Amino acid sequence: MSSGGQPSSSSSSQYPVLCASFNQDNSGFAISTRDGFKIYDSNTGRLCYERAVGAFIVVEMLYSSSLLAIVGGGEQPSLSPRRLCLFNTTTGTALRELNFLTSVLAVRLNKKRLVVVLQKKTYIYDSNTLTILDAIDTVPNVKGLCAFSPSLDGCFLALPSSTTKGSVLVYNVMELHSHCEIDAHHSPLAAIAMSFNGMYIATASEQGTIIRVHLVSEATKSYSFRRGTYPSTIFSLSFGPSTQLPDILVALSSSGSIHVFSLVLAINQRGRRSNSFLGSLLPDSLNDAFDPAHHRVLHNAVPAGVKSNVVVRKVDKIADTGLSEAVACRATLSVITFNGHFLEYTVNINTQNESKWSLESEFNLLAVVSGEEQHFQLV
Repeated sequence: MSSGGQPSSSSSSQYPVLCASFNQDNSGFAISTRDGFKIYDSNTGRLCYERAVGAFIVVEMLYSSSLLAIVGGGEQPSLSPRRLCLFNTTTGTALRELNFLTSVLAVRLNKKRLVVVLQKKTYIYDSNTLTILDAIDTVPNVKGLCAFSPSLDGCFLALPSSTTKGSVLVYNVMELHSHCEIDAHHSPLAAIAMSFNGMYIATASEQGTIIRVHLVSEATKSYSFRRGTYPSTIFSLSFGPSTQLPDILVALSSSGSIHVFSLVLAINQRGRRSNSFLGSLLPDSLNDAFDPAHHRVLHNAVPAGVKSNVVVRKVDKIADTGLSEAVACRATLSVITFNGHFLEYTVNINTQNESKWSLESEFNLLAVVSGEEQHFQLV
């Protein structure tokens, strides 16, 4: 899953949205402002729940259930950033609370595990009993960077393992042991994401020019993609929702652009290249990183410099009317901007590697809502 939701930090206080996160299957999302938090349905744009009780820096959903994990923003004594509350939206009451010595920077959960990320420690709990299962000492993780695959069959957690280079610790959350460490970049990490089934991890460094994808089981680099020539901050990474090989990987950068990388095309080209003499002599990273056939970009998708999260909500294979036996890919991308907007884009990619983008809908997350719901504004 996408870290989609990278945790909010003090640096993001310039924005009206303090945190934004999608649930495990991207069917819903949560945002928080200084007034409280809201839960939306991703498919319809309907406001499902709202609670105006002050600022929160973490609001995490458990699929579409009534359970939320919330952490206060510290602007009120009752909303300490060191306290994690498991909250029931049906009853409007706190179920359990966990208190820590330092601020909670990120929370991830599925039906079996609860992960709490602090600056120098990460705790693993049993989601049902809140029994602590493990405590992982980490390098200083001031941004609360983490990635989590919620599938119970391949449930992994990824955390930075160095402050000077882009190394990643991959931890098996179900079996409670370190799985591997991956040296992904020369510069420190800026964004990480895992596929839903835990098969792949994507990384971007603070340089932001190269996106790398690694096969978790073997701790090996599978693909490299060049986002651009000039440095840019990667705000968000997200894999397609496929339970097998994700069709695409998307990245949203501080330039305001959305980048779509085709993993399927990379596989096909790698197969062709491995059969050639020259291809067998060239390292994969040299070829994959610079091949434009894998890369589609939408410029000015969001305002440049505005922190935003993007997820791939669905990928459909459709018949390409231009070519009788060809199949095209249609991806639906959802974006939350921290200045308070939700946007939904679709991108169509045919087998001739032509793409077409369209903005399907947009609405203001900060608008005053009457009747407790707000729907997409079609554009």
